[in-house]
Parts: sequence; structure tokens; C-alpha cells
Amino acid sequence: MTRGGYERLPMYAPSSRQRHSPRSTSFTSATTYHLNFESHDSITLPQTYRSRNHSQQSRFQFKIRPIVTLLKFVLPASLLLLLLGLYLYEPHIELAFYSRTWTQDQILPVLPLSGCFNEARVNPKYNLTDGLHGPRRTEIQAGMSLRMGIDCYDFAGTIQPAPRTSNAYVPPDERTQYHTYWRNDLAVFGPRQEWMLKSFFATQHLPTSRLVLWSNGNLGPNDILTSYLTRFPESFALRVVDIPALAHGTDLEGSPLLVQKDKKAWVDGDLVRLLLLWNFGGVWVDMDSLLTRDLDPLLEHEFVTQWDCYDKIYQPLNGALMRFKQHSPYLCEAFHIMATTAAPRPGSTDWGSLLYLKLWRALVAGGVPPFKILPFCFSDARSCRLDNRLPDPFVADDSSGNRMGMWNGGMGEQGKLDNALQKIFGVHLHNQWEKAYPAGGWVERLLLKGYDSRLRGK
Repeated sequence: MTRGGYERLPMYAPSSRQRHSPRSTSFTSATTYHLNFESHDSITLPQTYRSRNHSQQSRFQFKIRPIVTLLKFVLPASLLLLLLGLYLYEPHIELAFYSRTWTQDQILPVLPLSGCFNEARVNPKYNLTDGLHGPRRTEIQAGMSLRMGIDCYDFAGTIQPAPRTSNAYVPPDERTQYHTYWRNDLAVFGPRQEWMLKSFFATQHLPTSRLVLWSNGNLGPNDILTSYLTRFPESFALRVVDIPALAHGTDLEGSPLLVQKDKKAWVDGDLVRLLLLWNFGGVWVDMDSLLTRDLDPLLEHEFVTQWDCYDKIYQPLNGALMRFKQHSPYLCEAFHIMATTAAPRPGSTDWGSLLYLKLWRALVAGGVPPFKILPFCFSDARSCRLDNRLPDPFVADDSSGNRMGMWNGGMGEQGKLDNALQKIFGVHLHNQWEKAYPAGGWVERLLLKGYDSRLRGK
């Protein structure tokens, strides 16, 4: 026997080595075996144990073998199908995570109305009966998400202007006031911003409309703005906002929210637009928009805009294009919500998407007919599926990065895209000021050249 070896012992028969070596160990069992712990060699197990272990191992291998064999074929086949699917289809996946604490505190509760719709509180300038229950010529809510094909564009085309029956002169202050805003501390008002002005003066009925460009400071001297003031003196005006003065008489008067600012500049955006509409009434249009049609057929309604066609549960609405009458009780209730609920999260877009949702839910819970909601494509057709959204305005039409979807083959004059642009009311560009419109692209051909042509005619 070599050092570190082993002995196979008969039952109950002690070995001489066992009797004389303190390092040996004996086990009494159906089968007795001896181990030498000084050894680093392999250990031979008893026959009964080895047979049982071999049987278990065989059964384990029997179970594993078909699984491994299956994976050899299933895994490559699944990968091949995935690659084929990605080639044939465009996956649309959106994940959003919301804090349950935040949603339970800010979203789920339905707020009570503050009484702005009580007749005694309604400003005489607002006709409550007409505002809530008056007859309307057009319907601007489809009641469906309008995500299929060009349904949304076709629905926009059903809204047509009424014949104008009067050519009487309307003083500037009595016209429909269109409000927009440009911060003079962010960038100089230049040719890129001028396109919004061109779109307004090329598409709106100027004898009954006035565009007011607001800012947080003096925008002049500026040759571009001076030229429009000279050319359209009764249809264009520049104003500087005074937020505390605009908030006078509302629930926000004296509120610290009036001076709170963050990276999203909600005070200079969402709050300003509501205060301006409260004081003067009319229409708010984001500066990063290009108007494509006269907005007049929409103005018998008070409305905000659907954020996109995806029906976001917590942020379904936006105010890029919105219309409220002067001293509208809807805005009165909005100010109450702003003054009595949590301030916007820093860096968020809570106002106004959350604000309009809270307001809508409070209205219907309080038995008040809510404001209308424009379908997404009326002014924001860039925010939908890849197959029916407007093409990227900042990428050349023939670029591989521009998914033309259903517009392929219909890019010319009177083509599918041109026809859709004539039905909707505007294109929202989402603050992409640093990007240029590509030469010869659809924005230049179907919009910008048309603005210049119409303005030459005016």
C-alpha cells in the first residue's frame, strides 16, 4: 500500500492501520471504508453509493440533454426571426416610470372646483351661457385617437370657414388677439424666428386679427420686427410682459410662483400664456410653430391641444396652441389649481400638461362642460407613429434618416403631403432652433415658398 492509498475493509473488521494510526477514521455502515486524510488522491466511494449516485446523474443528464438540444435549435431560430421582424417591421416601444407616491399625490386625486363658474363670480365680459352651452358651427373633437392612416388629417379637413358677411373696419384692440412669446435674453430675434411671423401674416385674416409678440424685455432695435410693424401697423404689436400686473385679481396675485424659474422656464412659458389669455383673450401660438391655415374656424371653441397620438395617461394635453376668451372661468380655475397644489418639479414639463389634465378632471367631476381638445395633427402632427407623422422638417426628403412613411410618392405640389398640410392648421417644431430647414426639403417647397408668395401678394 502506497502512502496516501486506501483500503477496502470487510464489514466490522478493523484494520491494523486503523488500530495504530490516530489519523485514520472508520465508519460503521452497510459498507465500511477507510479514508486517509493525508492523501490528495481521488477517493473511491462504496459501490452502493456509487451506483446510487450514477443513477441520479444519469437521470439528471437525461433531463438536461433534450433541453440543451432544444436550445441549440430554438435560440438561433428565435434570433433569426427577431432579425427578420426588425427588417420587416418598425418596433414602437415606449417605457415610462412614474413614482407611485407622485402619481397618488399629484394625479389620482380629483380636485374640487373653486366656484369660478358661479354666475356671481363670472366677469361680465364672459358670456357664461354661450361659453358652456352655446350653439357651435363646427366640431373639433373626433372622440377617437385618430392614429390610423390619414384619419386625423381628413378630420381636420372637415372644419371649413364660414362665409364672411361683413367688411366693416375692426379696431386693433377688438380683433382676435394672437399671442406669442420670445425671450430676448436667450437669442436675438432673427430670420429663423421670422418664419413664424411670415406664416401668421400669410395665413390669417388680417382685418380681424392682430399678432402680439411678447417678451421679457425690449426686443428692439431690430430691423426684422421694424419692417413688420411698418407694414402691418394694425395687425402687429410688440409688448413686454409684467407678470405681477397680469396676475392681479387672480389666485396667483402675490404668489412666489410668479418669480420661480427653472431650466424649463415654466413661468416664461405656461404661466405667461395663461395670464395673457386671461387678461386679453384670444389665441396662444408657440413661437416655434408654422401656421398653415386660418385658425378662425376653431375660435368659437375654447380649447387646448392633444399632446400626441399615444394617449399618454398622465400628460395627454399641451398648450402649444390654445384658445380661451377674456376672463374665462376655465382660466380662473386653472389659477386656483396652480396656487393651491404643489409647484412644478424642477426641470419638468408638469405645467401645463399636468395642469390641463387636473383642470379637465375637476371640471367634469364638478358637472361643468370641459374645454375642447384639438386632435394632435391639427398643430402637432410630428408627434405620432412613424408611418403617419409628418416627415422630419430638418432632414432632406431623400435622406435615409427621414422616414417618409405614407408620404412616399406624394411629395410634389398637390401630392399627399401637400394635401395634408392644407387641411391641418399648423406645424409645431418643438424648439429645435439650432437646426436649419434643408434646401429643397418639404418645408421649403410646401410652406416657406408659399408664405413668401402670399406676402408679396399682400
